[in-house]
Amino acid sequence: MVESSRELTLYVQSKKAVTSFYRPSTSMSAAGIATSLGGAPPAGNEGGGVTADEAVFFLSDDQSRCVALAEEIAAQRGYQLKVVDVAKAGRLERLVTEHLRGVQTFPVLISPLGLRVEGAAQFTQVGLSAVMPTELTSVRAFTYIKIRGGDLDRIRRLLEGFPEVKELHFLTGDWDILVILQFPPSSANKRRVLDFVTERIRGVPEVLDTSTIVPEYTVTKFPIPH
Repeated sequence: MVESSRELTLYVQSKKAVTSFYRPSTSMSAAGIATSLGGAPPAGNEGGGVTADEAVFFLSDDQSRCVALAEEIAAQRGYQLKVVDVAKAGRLERLVTEHLRGVQTFPVLISPLGLRVEGAAQFTQVGLSAVMPTELTSVRAFTYIKIRGGDLDRIRRLLEGFPEVKELHFLTGDWDILVILQFPPSSANKRRVLDFVTERIRGVPEVLDTSTIVPEYTVTKFPIPH
């Protein structure tokens, strides 16, 4: 069973398919009509004839893209995603209305903590990752570096040349540079991190001293690095 803290609800709003150009005969199956319009067959009438009271709904491409992206990121981060179409909420209408108080634009993703991603423009890797924090399986470390001067551009190029160096932050104060290191989980440990710092980073002639922090456990709200 998925923990409730890892369950999210994605609300979309489909539209009813209305056309005067093409009217299917009543002998055509509901599934066939739904497929031709890019939607799902009406519930409770799988394979049966279409009556005048039945409607076919479709989801806009921008909302479909948001659903696909949210499902992809949720799977990567170990979350379960429930998709609710407010246009067909029926008995859930009161519950849906309560959850969507103040919402202006669909789709809307709501996290267990009540965080929202609202509108297609906000459905990005960064926006969705922020509401789905996850454990970081790769090993990250943070190394402070003190340098004795010299050609800063050359030092920067040398540090950027190491695949393990993911970020460089230039500081004022006791330390000159903060380096963010990342190692694959299969072969990384604290000793390997420190070996890299002492052998490679301290191998840069201008480096006078280093101080490294290796976290025991990391949770990230950023997109998972690959």
